[in-house]
Amino acid sequence: MSIILQSTVGGFSAEFMRKLPLVEAEMRRHGLEPADFVISKDNASTATVPLVGPFFYDYTVFFGEEKFSVTEPNDMLFLDFFFKRVLAADEAEPPRRSPGLVSRFFHWMARPI
Repeated sequence: MSIILQSTVGGFSAEFMRKLPLVEAEMRRHGLEPADFVISKDNASTATVPLVGPFFYDYTVFFGEEKFSVTEPNDMLFLDFFFKRVLAADEAEPPRRSPGLVSRFFHWMARPI
């Protein structure tokens, strides 16, 4: 069976639907059952420009008792992120990210004067 898809904003793009079977095959290769996953797509915010539509979407992935959410501007960027998460399931330790600008700023602000 395939990943269950839900959307409150009109479905997923045609390119997403074409590439999804490849992601599902990779999931099976990594010992994951696609039917155990539900992907939900919603508008990231209600404030959209009339006639233009939303700029970002919230994607929530449910699996078992767990879930995670990510905000992306389109289906293909989300699918790329999801695919990398599937591949990362076999990695012993996730790659370390350097602190972002906001994190560095808050760290700097927390230092005593």
